[in-house]
Amino acid sequence: MQCHKMFLAGLKVLNTFKHLMRKQTAVTTWRSFHTNYKACVSQNFSDYESIKQNYKPEVPEYFNFASDVLDNWARMEKDGKKPSNPALWWIDGEGGEVKWSYEELEVFSKKVANILSGPCRLKKNDRVIVILPRIPEWWLINVACIRAGIVLIPATSQLTPKDIHYRLQASKASCIITSDTLAREVDAVVSDCHFVKTKLIVPEGHQEGWLNFKDLFKSARDDHTCVKTKSEDPMTIFFTSGTTGLPKMAQHTHCSYPIGHVVTGRYWLDLTPSDVLWSLSDTGWAKCAWSNVFAPWNQGSCVFVHRMPHFDGPTVLKALYNYPITTLCLPPTGYRMLVQQDMAGYQLKSLKHCVSAGEPINPQVVEEWKTHTGLDIYEGYGQTETVLVCGTFKGMKIKPGSMGKPAPGYDVQIIDENENILPPGKEGDIAIRVKPKRPFSLFSEYIDDPQRTDATIRGSFYLTGDRGVKDDDGYFRFVGRSDDVIISSGYRIGPFEVENALIKHPAVAESAVVSSPDPIRGEIVKAFVVLLPAYQSHDPEELVKELQEYVKKVTAPYKYPRKVEFVPELPKTVSGKIRRNELRNKEWGKASHD
Repeated sequence: MQCHKMFLAGLKVLNTFKHLMRKQTAVTTWRSFHTNYKACVSQNFSDYESIKQNYKPEVPEYFNFASDVLDNWARMEKDGKKPSNPALWWIDGEGGEVKWSYEELEVFSKKVANILSGPCRLKKNDRVIVILPRIPEWWLINVACIRAGIVLIPATSQLTPKDIHYRLQASKASCIITSDTLAREVDAVVSDCHFVKTKLIVPEGHQEGWLNFKDLFKSARDDHTCVKTKSEDPMTIFFTSGTTGLPKMAQHTHCSYPIGHVVTGRYWLDLTPSDVLWSLSDTGWAKCAWSNVFAPWNQGSCVFVHRMPHFDGPTVLKALYNYPITTLCLPPTGYRMLVQQDMAGYQLKSLKHCVSAGEPINPQVVEEWKTHTGLDIYEGYGQTETVLVCGTFKGMKIKPGSMGKPAPGYDVQIIDENENILPPGKEGDIAIRVKPKRPFSLFSEYIDDPQRTDATIRGSFYLTGDRGVKDDDGYFRFVGRSDDVIISSGYRIGPFEVENALIKHPAVAESAVVSSPDPIRGEIVKAFVVLLPAYQSHDPEELVKELQEYVKKVTAPYKYPRKVEFVPELPKTVSGKIRRNELRNKEWGKASHD
């Protein structure tokens, strides 16, 4: 009875939110929303169908995440209406630590906004490329760009000079912000990038032709007036991860990410203002914006950051042991690396909710993680072009190997090449309905590439470029990228299902499966396998036979890898996704264009 009352109270708050969203003034909308937020975040929404049916927000005419959400949390914090949880908690692993309240985040980001619109000479809708590691200034620059209406283009610190040049040329960025370690590399390629008018070194460093962030910050004013931004105004551009072809520029607006990620933060990450979220995402990728900016700060939660330049299992476990982290978000690769550690000495008492995204996670890893921690891993699925598309939400039954059900706000279907919706059990293209009404939380376009933008639409649907299957209960399962699916002698084989079989063998640490040319079958399955140390001295020919027979038994016999190659490591993007296209190009004798 009590649960029923709580659920009805939750629906009342959601309906209030719907009513408020019909108003056209974003400031009024979000101030009113946050006034009722304490009641909203205390409810335990566990009825998926009711949540989905009642989530129907309407986009206001004007909206700005900095002034309409973050500054509201700062006011609530000042008035004592919010738990004293910091907005950002950063450590460097060597004793260095930064803790900023929402009030400090407001003040400091206003100073940075004045730097951007003053010395950097940037105006509304100008584009700025930001290439920084996990340092606190990255978060300030994100918020400052939103305040000033400047379009942020994040990029990873591991880019080569060639990559940087491509992004500067393609984006026509007016400014580049980076560290002193990359400044010289930028100077080596920036000479013919005529749109760049300002270069800023963060956090400090002196180089000819570059402004110094530290010096400017000291003297910057903190009385910035937020630029008035319409919901459809451009806010950020993400270069796609480049797992297939040249990176595209996917643009999001001032409503698509901030408002779209209310679902991510509340229902998938299950966050409240008392929670501390640690999401190990590289600052160059969209997932960092998901789980390190919009989703947690919509909820008034704390974003925990470890500067850790490269994933290190013992360092992650030590941090989870020493800090009150309640929510963990890792790519599958991260969980795989953690369960290979000796976890017996780490009691993760604060941790209560774990999620994973980026690519499918092997059920065996999920089982091992639960054995060590007692916690389930809730999978989610989305893209650079979207917010959360599918998820296993708190309170839902977990189906190993499934990425859950469609997120509220998206009508997700499995369709064929003729736009027909396929029945449960039939493999097809994962698609989102965009007609008669396009979801507001979908990217607006690929910049300067109308043909590729148009190519994402098939009739009434947006094509994700992924293949999947829906079961009788409405859960979706990822099969593979459309161009990853292997067709051998007429059989369609998803690489993940073969990888999933291989990982269960005690010799296999990791694997990647791609197509390989064959004169008879057209394509055959080839597996690139990373062995665990204990098996690296075994006879390779015998081990190949053993793995092939093992896959035949674990999955359908026609899916077994007819070719197996042992490799020391797999090529991956910085976000941890396996670059299957690089392996596939190698097999087919093609050059990689990433």
